[in-house]
Amino acid sequence: MIHDSSVSPLIFGGAAQSPRAALPVLPPLALYIHIPWCVRKCPYCDFNSHTASPVLPEEEYVDALLADLDQDLHAVYGRELSSIFFGGGTPSLFSAEALGRLLKGVEQRIPFASDIEITLEANPGTFEQEKFVAYRALGINRLSIGIQSFQEEKLKALGRIHNGDEAVRAAGMARQAGFDNFNLDLMHGLPDQSLDDALSDLRQAIALKPTHLSWYQLTLEPNTVFWNQPPTLPEDDTLWDIQEAGQALLAEHGYAQYEVSAYAQPGRPARHNLNYWSFGDFIGIGAGAHGKLSHPDGRIVRTWKTRLPKDYLNPAKSFKAGEKALTNEELPFDFLMNALRLTAGVESRLYPERTGLSLESLAEGRREAEQSGLLQVEPSRLAATERGQLFLNDLLQTFLS
Repeated sequence: MIHDSSVSPLIFGGAAQSPRAALPVLPPLALYIHIPWCVRKCPYCDFNSHTASPVLPEEEYVDALLADLDQDLHAVYGRELSSIFFGGGTPSLFSAEALGRLLKGVEQRIPFASDIEITLEANPGTFEQEKFVAYRALGINRLSIGIQSFQEEKLKALGRIHNGDEAVRAAGMARQAGFDNFNLDLMHGLPDQSLDDALSDLRQAIALKPTHLSWYQLTLEPNTVFWNQPPTLPEDDTLWDIQEAGQALLAEHGYAQYEVSAYAQPGRPARHNLNYWSFGDFIGIGAGAHGKLSHPDGRIVRTWKTRLPKDYLNPAKSFKAGEKALTNEELPFDFLMNALRLTAGVESRLYPERTGLSLESLAEGRREAEQSGLLQVEPSRLAATERGQLFLNDLLQTFLS
């Protein structure tokens, strides 16, 4: 239930909250850019993606993205970008020329940090060596490659357009193009997948020596083909065996788990995603993109953009579909559902710094979670226990009682 923020006192976790303070310092700022087109929509995908026409409206879409960004600039004046993430859809469908014009336009509007991380999502079926050399020359310094599986029957079941050999070659082509930092996306719990199948995929991914692995279980999401026509997925016991054996294999090869489904070599976690999970700020531009911006007076506002590409490109329609200022009651849950995904959690001081609320506002829920063995008893950190990571929804519920 949402209450108007003018109602006082607000109750969260059973404790009355004091008024929210102005933020002492604004969090790091990132930019998310959504490219909504794919060669083909996958049956499990619930992202805002749409089948591409033979000719993409690159020039018009870049113009729209920069105009969209212009409308958000007033809220970030004087700040710099710590990271940029091109997501989709399949951003690698766009030419290097289009992305170069876009990046130049962004940098003219918001300064880049000297060590900015710029990530581009790509699928193996869209890899072209020349294109990726050109992407690297633009300053894009990290790739996220959507592999999902290396096995032909699994790729076919997932509706993927690439094959296992292309997936293997993609990693090599990324490295040859100058990318020494790249992620591989890999799924487990696939239709009719055995433990051996899952570990075979994982071993193949590890052999390609990515700096980062996103390894996550296939879930059936509403508004997807799989939701309406569900495939046969592994039994729970098999899923548990895959999870345990896979995590052990990743650890053995130096991939530390730092988030529910994210594993990285030392010093190589995704900075863009870390910022998101630690309640940093991000502008979202593009069809259906979401953003979250903090203001010095303490307001924290989430925004979302017009979803359909044809509407986003329509000059008669607004880029912004909606926005919402988070209330004192909503902020704690919003903060914790991100921060507690991190295996190490966050420093406790980050909560008042990024919400304007006191730590005391969490006290009752925190005690209950600690007594239930879901939250670590560590005053200087907010971090789930191993059990809390397995039952994250239960952990978050203790802060809503």
